[in-house]
Amino acid sequence: MEFNTQLLYNHDQALLAIMIFVIMLGMGASLTVDDFKAVVRKPRGVFIGFLSQFGLMPLIAFTLATVLNFPPAFAISLILIGCLPGGTTSNMFTYFSRGSVALSISMTTASTILALLMMPILLKLYTGGFINQITASLQASDSGAEFVIPTGNIISSLVMILVPVALGMWLKRKSPDWAKTAEDTAGFVAILVILYLLGTAFIRHGGLFAQTPWQVYVGAVGLGLSGFLFGYWFSRLLGMFPIFQRAVSLETGIQNGPVSFAVILLSFAEPVQSQMLWLAILYSTFIVMTSSFITLYYRNTGKFDYNIHKNTVIHNRLFGSDYVTHYPEGFLPARLLKDPSQGSSPSQRRG
Repeated sequence: MEFNTQLLYNHDQALLAIMIFVIMLGMGASLTVDDFKAVVRKPRGVFIGFLSQFGLMPLIAFTLATVLNFPPAFAISLILIGCLPGGTTSNMFTYFSRGSVALSISMTTASTILALLMMPILLKLYTGGFINQITASLQASDSGAEFVIPTGNIISSLVMILVPVALGMWLKRKSPDWAKTAEDTAGFVAILVILYLLGTAFIRHGGLFAQTPWQVYVGAVGLGLSGFLFGYWFSRLLGMFPIFQRAVSLETGIQNGPVSFAVILLSFAEPVQSQMLWLAILYSTFIVMTSSFITLYYRNTGKFDYNIHKNTVIHNRLFGSDYVTHYPEGFLPARLLKDPSQGSSPSQRRG
């Protein structure tokens, strides 16, 4: 798939940079030092999130790219997206799905920092074959160039992106009201970024949608859906509560599209930049749609167990962790009686 004209112009990139700054500022405004302490005190959930984020998602992205026979630039872009943590968008969807926002924020916090270390390692692990394909193509065109993953540029771009996160945390400490405004604005701006990029691409390059192979659409949609599915069942297999399962599921499936735009623009050049950016735009567009449907499903199916969980927490807080909550016979459905994710404390055992 060839791009005969530039996908984004200088003024687009400047506007995009401002939007990404606002998004990451909002993410920082949702964090406190206590969030980092919580990660240290209760690392189990974050560790499961780490395995989901940096174990499952890059592997899923690589598998999809290989099975669907992606062009190499699209494959590298999908794997890069698979290595990125979810950001404020996943926190927002977790809230509406009746999931654990605290766990979602902790996972976002930890994975954002760890991405500095993990992304270069994972890209080197999974993109070798695709890099060789691009290099062979460049050399066949007599350019004599060799394509390499710009690891240093990627790390630099991630560090730059963390600056507004730190500013957001400082804002939260100095002015909680303004921080709340920044936090609420971030999720909305993230959607605006996606709509803007999609709109400008449609107006300037409407033919791209028809030129894009169906496999690329399947990969762009499939990465998020696979992340939701594997994140949910992986956390359930490890015995997490339902509200934590929903948080891990959404945090795993929702990757940070706007940050992927920044990394691609700051780290890669043509002839691969436009193709990578186009895949990131498609992923970001479809993940908003699929996340909305998944969130509505989780919110509906999780209403009862969420209320049971909150009731249990209140009882344990009032009467101690060994207090057993007794419900009338037949009150709890079979799925909660037999659900291994209900926990290990006496009041959360159902069978």
